[in-house]
Amino acid sequence: MKELMAKPVLLIFVAAYFAALIGIGIYYSRRIREDNADDFVLAGRSLGPFVLMGTFLATYVGSGTISGGGNSLAYNFGIWPGIFFALPAIGAIIVLGLLSNRIRSFGSYTVAEILQQKYGETARFISGIIIALAMISICAYQYRGLAYVLNITTGMDIRIGTAIGAFIIIFLAFSGGLKSVAVSDAFSAFMMLFGIVLATPFVIRAAGGWGNVIASAPPEALTFTGGQTFYGFLAGYFPLFFLSMGDQNLYQRIIAARGKKENRWGIIGWFIGIVIVIPLVAVIAFCAKHIFGTNIEAGMAFMSTTTVVPTFVGGILLAAATAFIVTTGDSYLLSGATNITYDIYVEKFNPNATEEEKLKVTRIAIALAGIFAYILLQFFPSVLAIQYWSYTIYGAGITPALLAALIWKRVTKTGGIASMIVGTIVTIAWEILKQPYGIATVLVAVPISIITLVVVSLVTQPKDLGLAESK
Repeated sequence: MKELMAKPVLLIFVAAYFAALIGIGIYYSRRIREDNADDFVLAGRSLGPFVLMGTFLATYVGSGTISGGGNSLAYNFGIWPGIFFALPAIGAIIVLGLLSNRIRSFGSYTVAEILQQKYGETARFISGIIIALAMISICAYQYRGLAYVLNITTGMDIRIGTAIGAFIIIFLAFSGGLKSVAVSDAFSAFMMLFGIVLATPFVIRAAGGWGNVIASAPPEALTFTGGQTFYGFLAGYFPLFFLSMGDQNLYQRIIAARGKKENRWGIIGWFIGIVIVIPLVAVIAFCAKHIFGTNIEAGMAFMSTTTVVPTFVGGILLAAATAFIVTTGDSYLLSGATNITYDIYVEKFNPNATEEEKLKVTRIAIALAGIFAYILLQFFPSVLAIQYWSYTIYGAGITPALLAALIWKRVTKTGGIASMIVGTIVTIAWEILKQPYGIATVLVAVPISIITLVVVSLVTQPKDLGLAESK
């Protein structure tokens, strides 16, 4: 098995990518109207189909895919568990595609605003806190992903690299808002596609050919479950599925589209990108296990292969990996800061805030949330750990109530609020108890949240509705 050796020359490609992103950030920071917060948060609702394709893909595919999720599943368990990481995305794309017109009809800045229209002001405040916490948590592990990039290229200590990653992501989100983020996302998404398609054959060759990789793999690594238990298999995909169906970032991009046609083509492009990128990430990570064995951490599998392919190919792949990470980080940081501004500051403390005040508070929230994300990261042992935590708290605390608000007429205010509170409390409690009986948190918190939603809603039906139905 090979040892992972730093390859400083690859930093040239990463630096060139950073320079392009910073240029985009500076350019769009000058085009933001200081008297129009809508311009900053939703890009003036002007995104076209190609930018939407890119920003959907870049938002969805981040460090969670290339240093957690599909990457780690392929490295730890086998090729099929890594490829199956695309299934939650495909399911969510179908759901959001069907609901997109309904989502656009709300025209809201945040998911909490949508929840307010169904469940009231209390629901908005509670959900705003839950969503902000989840968004900031997802941003946090992008910092670690950038640290892996710097470690591979320069041998830099992971802790120092994490701090540098935090600074870069905070700067990009702070500079131009969604206008900057969406354009940099589109640029980065097409770099991702090009880089990963270009590099995959070279990685397979570096591993001695696909036949050699398969022949040397343990038998269980070639099965559909990769040797996982049924509960472990479900726990690997359910958190992402429930997050994705209610992900505020994706809802904001649906609302930011110029029109229904542009939104539809953006979602189609997102689907195509997913079915290309995630399986290829799994292939590359699976090859990395053959090349490096246990000489690397699971989270570094995908990026480690940049050191064993020709320099140009490795540089493009590492720049693409950086693109995965940065675009997701700044998107989720901006999204969480939006909750702090609109669902907490404006809703509870300054309902008459001017556009300039909203924009100023959003930028301050970006900086403070970015710092909090860095602190939060210190309490989790791995990217995969914080990834599942953030996905589950959102999937249990927000998604059931949100989907019910969109599609179930009989859901009540009390049922929605109860679902959010119970889903969040169960998630936190089950994690504190370290997942009793080995049952993953998502398999406990989400069902309890859904049961609470349904039962409480049915028990608290308005009396006049019940009489009308009996007649």
